[in-house]
Amino acid sequence: MAYTTINKSTDYFNTKLYTGNGGTQSITGVGFQPDFTWIKSRTSTKDHMVFDAVRGVQKSIRTNQTLAEDTSTEYLSTFDTDGFTLGGNGKVNGGSTNYASWNWKANGQGSSNTDGSINTTYTSVNTTAGFSIITYTGTGSAGTIGHGLGVVPDFWMVKARSETRAWYGWSKGMSYGDVVNWSSNGAKSTDTSLFTSNAPTNQVINLGSSVGVNNSGQTFVCYAFSSKTGYSKFGTYRGNGNANGAFVYTGVKPAFIIVKKYTDAGHWQIVDNKRPGYNVNSNYLRANKSDAEATDIPFDILSNGFKARSTDGSYNESGQSYIYMAIGQSLVGSNNVPCTAR
Repeated sequence: MAYTTINKSTDYFNTKLYTGNGGTQSITGVGFQPDFTWIKSRTSTKDHMVFDAVRGVQKSIRTNQTLAEDTSTEYLSTFDTDGFTLGGNGKVNGGSTNYASWNWKANGQGSSNTDGSINTTYTSVNTTAGFSIITYTGTGSAGTIGHGLGVVPDFWMVKARSETRAWYGWSKGMSYGDVVNWSSNGAKSTDTSLFTSNAPTNQVINLGSSVGVNNSGQTFVCYAFSSKTGYSKFGTYRGNGNANGAFVYTGVKPAFIIVKKYTDAGHWQIVDNKRPGYNVNSNYLRANKSDAEATDIPFDILSNGFKARSTDGSYNESGQSYIYMAIGQSLVGSNNVPCTAR
C-alpha cells in the first residue's frame, strides 16, 4: 500500500518556539498565516495570551484569567504570511525569554452565520481541519449559535470579551449540560444555564441564558473543534495509576495535546512535539496557570496516539476520567486509513 504524508499539522496547525528580544520582531516559520495564535512564556511566570483574526489581531484574552479582552500593539501586532509580528511586551516578547506559540489556520475574519437563533457577528471556519472561531453578542435568552463545521463539534470553549467572566466549555465524553472551565482546575459541573442539555448539531451549539455565555448586549468568542481522521481527535480516557499508563488511540501522531482530569480537580496540562521534541515527552505548561514550563514524565507521543508514563493525578490517576484534545500529523494510505507505525 502506498502512503502519502499529509502535512495537515503544517498546513493548519504548528508549534513555533522562539526567543524574545524585548523590542519588536517578526516570527517566521509557522508555515501559513495563522488565524489563531496562543503564546506562553516558557521560562517566566506570564499569562497565556490568545489572539485571533476574528476578534482583531491586537485583541488578547488569557486562558488562565477571567479578564475582559485587552487591546494593545505591544502584544501581537499583525498576522503575517508565514507567522506573526510582536511588540515588546514581556508576556509575548521579553528579552532573552523563551516562548511557545501554538498556531491554527481558520478562514480569516469569516462572515456572519445565521444557522442559529443568535446570528453570529463572524464565524471563521476551516472545515477540513475541524476548527471554527465564532463571535456573537449575547441576548440573555437561551438560544443557539452557528459553528459552520458541518459536523457535530467535539470540543468548544466560550469566553466573554467585554466583561470579566470565566471560560466555559464542553468536551465529547461529558454529558450535555456539563461544563468545564479553562481558567480553573476545578472538576466538571452541571449547569444547563450555561450549555443546555440539548445535544449540539452539525450546525449549532446550544447556549443557556447565563451571563457567563449569553449576557444581553455583551460580546463573546467561541472556539469550536471537531475530530478529523488523520489530523485530530477529541475525547476521554480513564487513568490507571500506573507508570505503564493508559494508551489513547488518536489515529494520528500528536503534535499538540491538552489533557484535563474532569471527574475531580486537575490542571489543563499542555505538551507538544517541540518541547523537548523526543520521548519521554517531559515538558509541560498549564493552560489555567501562569507558571513557567516544568518537567514531569507525562506521555510518550506515539505514531498513532499517546501513552501516559506518569502516576501523577494530572494525567493518570486510577479511576479518574480525563478529557483530551490531540492535534497532529499522520501518514494516510491510499485507502484513507491512517498508518499506525513505520
